[in-house]
Amino acid sequence: MSDNPAEEATTNARNTRKVREGLVVSNAMDKTVKVEVSDRKRHPRYNKTVQHNTTLFVHDEENTLNVGDRVRVMETRPLSKLKRWRLLEIVERAR
Repeated sequence: MSDNPAEEATTNARNTRKVREGLVVSNAMDKTVKVEVSDRKRHPRYNKTVQHNTTLFVHDEENTLNVGDRVRVMETRPLSKLKRWRLLEIVERAR
């Protein structure tokens, strides 16, 4: 690789991208789907587990996804006003 360790560290940090897994909730748009990602966290004061849902706009180049599919997505550069994620793989097809 490179002889400079600082340069190598910044390259690795830049390429570490978030990966999330969620359910497709809408495929009404062209080459775009909405994926809902659930995240569970402990409440800081009450110690009860709270579920947060986030909707991500995901780029689907071939329009292959259907509502109910479980998918894995990766963070990417901005593709449009709201799209910041791209499809990595389809984990499970809807039945």
